[in-house]
Amino acid sequence: MERVKSFNIRGVPQPVERFNFDGRTVDFWSPGVPTKHLLIAHDGQNVFKRRSATGRRSWKMTQSAIKVSDKLGIAPPAIIAVFHSRSPENPWGRILDLAPQDPYQNGVTVAGEANAEISLEDLQGNSYLEEITEVITPKICEEIGLDPLHLNKAVIGSSMGGLASLYALSKRPDFFTTSLALSPHWLAGGGPLVDALLDSLPTPGRHKIWMSHGTGGYDAKYGPFQKYADQRMRDAGWRDEEDFVTRVYSRSGHNERSWAKYLSDPLRFWLS
Repeated sequence: MERVKSFNIRGVPQPVERFNFDGRTVDFWSPGVPTKHLLIAHDGQNVFKRRSATGRRSWKMTQSAIKVSDKLGIAPPAIIAVFHSRSPENPWGRILDLAPQDPYQNGVTVAGEANAEISLEDLQGNSYLEEITEVITPKICEEIGLDPLHLNKAVIGSSMGGLASLYALSKRPDFFTTSLALSPHWLAGGGPLVDALLDSLPTPGRHKIWMSHGTGGYDAKYGPFQKYADQRMRDAGWRDEEDFVTRVYSRSGHNERSWAKYLSDPLRFWLS
């Protein structure tokens, strides 16, 4: 772990620290006070800084976390933002990191343009998740004196990151308490992908799951698959508005600006 730099976000106390983990960029923000909560975010380039964000729109995750925590009367969560591997040399790096590896290697067909470009043997979802849980999180927590074993840890992502967040809970229910999946990209495998991911989730009762999508643009295509997923969750015993929440946001689209606008809702669900 190499510390690269620190930078400030306007109106936010405490700087964001940037680290390099053997070539993977990770940003980290701590509230500067003792906290019991840790949020781990996929697509870290979109989390804090507008310059690095897709479309120059960040999630403004720190600002939302502070506002929600203030209303709940608790310390804000620390936030780890993990960058994906996509680069000019590795154009499919993001999909290789975020695609749920086991479902695809066990028979779910990869849909979309990646189908013709990616070998299933190249998927890195399991090693990416292991890097987050066994290397990145422990080392950052050690750096600031937090004990990861005693933190309420949520994982959050959108689109492919939404799928990766559900997959993370299915693989490591001992590590994560909550999965926040915004606009999960069900089109990447359709009904079989819904079945594979939901069938591998832990037994209801000790975890929380959030799923949401909009009605605008690309998000409008998710509706039928999300309704199917919602019913599968209820049939499995997940309780509406208690340990499972699903939301549809009118006119919200498939972009960072839309996700940032309603980010406080999933954060409140997790932290309440």
